[in-house]
Amino acid sequence: MGEMPAVNGVNGYHKGHHADGFTIKNSFVENLRPFRVVVVGAGFSGILAAIRIPERLRNVELVVYEKNEGVGGVWWLNKYPGVACDIPSHSYQYSFAPNPNWSNLYAPGSEIQQYLQDVAERFGATRFIKTRHRVDHGEWDDARKQWKIKVTNLSTGETFEDAANVLITARGQLNDISWPKIPGLDKFEGKIMHSGDWDTSYDFRNKRIGIIGNGSSAIQIIPNLQKVEAASLTCFMRSPTWISSAFGDAGMVELGLDPANTAFTPEQRHKLSTNPDELFKLRKVFESGGNLIHDSTIRGTAMQREHQSAFHKAMLAKLAPRPDLAALLIPSFAPGCRRLTPGKGFLESLLEPNVTVVSSSISQITPTGIETTAANTANTATTTTITTNPIHHEVDVLVCATGYHVSSPPPFPLLGRHRLPLSARWHDRAESYLSLAVDAFPNLLMMFGPNGAIGSGSLTKILEAEADYIIAVIRKLQKEDYASMEPKRARVRDFMEYVDGYFKGTVYTDECRSWYRDKNGKIVGLWPGSTLHALEALRSPRWEDWEYERVEDGRAGGGWNALRWLGNGSSETQVNGDPSWYINPDEVEVPLEGRPEENSRYKARPWSY
Repeated sequence: MGEMPAVNGVNGYHKGHHADGFTIKNSFVENLRPFRVVVVGAGFSGILAAIRIPERLRNVELVVYEKNEGVGGVWWLNKYPGVACDIPSHSYQYSFAPNPNWSNLYAPGSEIQQYLQDVAERFGATRFIKTRHRVDHGEWDDARKQWKIKVTNLSTGETFEDAANVLITARGQLNDISWPKIPGLDKFEGKIMHSGDWDTSYDFRNKRIGIIGNGSSAIQIIPNLQKVEAASLTCFMRSPTWISSAFGDAGMVELGLDPANTAFTPEQRHKLSTNPDELFKLRKVFESGGNLIHDSTIRGTAMQREHQSAFHKAMLAKLAPRPDLAALLIPSFAPGCRRLTPGKGFLESLLEPNVTVVSSSISQITPTGIETTAANTANTATTTTITTNPIHHEVDVLVCATGYHVSSPPPFPLLGRHRLPLSARWHDRAESYLSLAVDAFPNLLMMFGPNGAIGSGSLTKILEAEADYIIAVIRKLQKEDYASMEPKRARVRDFMEYVDGYFKGTVYTDECRSWYRDKNGKIVGLWPGSTLHALEALRSPRWEDWEYERVEDGRAGGGWNALRWLGNGSSETQVNGDPSWYINPDEVEVPLEGRPEENSRYKARPWSY
């Protein structure tokens, strides 16, 4: 785009030069040199990239590789019974594609996947997405200033090589399955499945079901399997966990709705579909509510203490018939240290006669079940039975709700400068600059990278802010004649120091087992601040925090003019655009007469100016 005629050389750069060594670049000032961008993953982040990059950049060849058969990422993978959004669905969507037709305030997973599929089709993202294509290897080619990528077409078995100026990982944090490291797991002769790799054809009726874990997936799975005909459940839970009130309860009350009935009737959905003001009102209530509970994550605040007291009281009430379960499950750490989950029906299901809770350690998996070091069980009895002998629990099917490898390198080799593996760079800790990039890995950008999730507030809006930042990086590379960019090592170090300093005052560093933290206890899963904090931090890139490599301009003696991108003194709007675009009404910001500082748009967003 924007190249003037008679340009020669690689990427439209003159090979010739004047005697003084400098030549004008024969292009418009808007020139964006041709780029190829490869995105890994087609979940929330990858679909967003496939929408925004073509919309906001020109001269970009884009491809998104997705190993699964369909788009949606974690919402394609997770098909376990009860899988659903645990925050209001109207706050778990793209800001530019609000859905008035959610069937429930907490939409089922299949509905979220269908929403993502619909959005991808509606905004043209699917033309760039290649499903059943697995990225197997990525390596930075320092000579060509490109990423070399090996890909397998899983439909045909064909393996081929690709290359990209920029590589974007949009894998999310919940896709690399973590199987429990228990001796004998491979010896079990019954059915084994993971919450992230569910066999929807399996018949659980009349089965003895063993479930390992009590995180957010298990909390949704257990109430659903408990209702299966003639099934019995043995739930292996070692960690206490908070069961919170539903995140949308306060919003439902504010809207005059019943928090106990979260399904939307056809009439309600029709009203939201045909009345934009009603939909906007509903969205604002839940979006604002999610942002305003950030104080509950700060240790010692009034909100944090109130939440802990309310959750404790509610759990005690639900487990009143079973004080032994209350003692086992109610934590001493603050709510939020582990990911909070409302868990509708979870505590009640543990009281049912076909459910047994086991808190003792698993010593091994046998061909027919699970052996624990000692019995410490709770079922229909009112007291806990304790013996010192190992206990064998016979099961027909083993469900591992044991989560994912979070903030880990991709499950394929990714080599940066000097063939440094990302796994080696992150051996001690998954480090990043603003969750987006890491030193020694030029032109590698991450969506939902380390410290990229959020404990409260809108995750999807953070992803949109990350996409905006990444697009700004690509535009800078294209327009300003840089071959590569990577964050300075010192700025990565500064960000990690900030992360650690921030989390010292939060509930996330209480004593608990959580996927938010790594093997050293460092918080790697969450952004160090609120959603609104992240949006402002990502809004305006600090270009001084980056290292740059130039594109050679062919100048004699190897010199370089950093402003050669200014081109030949012309703008493309003189030839192909509107030569007086700057007076168009949608381009002019008109201040209020008399007292422009009272403009409500600027008061609502003080950073706008």
